[in-house]
Amino acid sequence: MTVRQPRYSKEEFARRGDEIYESQVRAQVEEGNRGKIVAIDIETRAFEVADELLAASKHLSARLPDAQTWFVRIGHPAVDHFGARSLRTAR
Repeated sequence: MTVRQPRYSKEEFARRGDEIYESQVRAQVEEGNRGKIVAIDIETRAFEVADELLAASKHLSARLPDAQTWFVRIGHPAVDHFGARSLRTAR
């Protein structure tokens, strides 16, 4: 298995991923897909949408084996969360 090497700094990678999502992808995928994952190749701007991160990654990698992939969860500020979440109780 070949390991892809990043070709951009973390900052440049994030800047490109955010820019592509906001300017080209978001309007195409947002409606009816909240919570799904978008995998975007930051070089070609190709993307795939799937229910899970691994599925989105596999679909994009099948098309573009050397993709530099940025992930976004539709309608959320981050792909995953870390740490505990507080539970809200009805009052």
